[in-house]
Amino acid sequence: MPSGAEPTRANTRRDWPLYEVFVRGKRGLNHVHVGSLHAPDDEMAVHAARDVFTRRNEGVSIWVVQAKDITASSPDEKDPMFAPAGDKVYRHPTFYEIPENVPHM
Repeated sequence: MPSGAEPTRANTRRDWPLYEVFVRGKRGLNHVHVGSLHAPDDEMAVHAARDVFTRRNEGVSIWVVQAKDITASSPDEKDPMFAPAGDKVYRHPTFYEIPENVPHM
């Protein structure tokens, strides 16, 4: 952009940070990722998320997190990342006997 020129609306929107949106439903206990959006700041991201992802009054809580602040494991690293759990057989109920009178197991 030339010096002294006013930024256009398209240019400023393109520079807005990307937010990941999580919503907790009325019947849910957990926040669930529902999508992404761009917004100029955190407060506007919450308002935009409300307008976009809870139009039918289905949410009771919204979290927005800038995508740049999320650190995630790579699916390519799943074997080394989760392999340590495989050697702890006691975490998997494959050899426990469950009594017949215990429901929902």
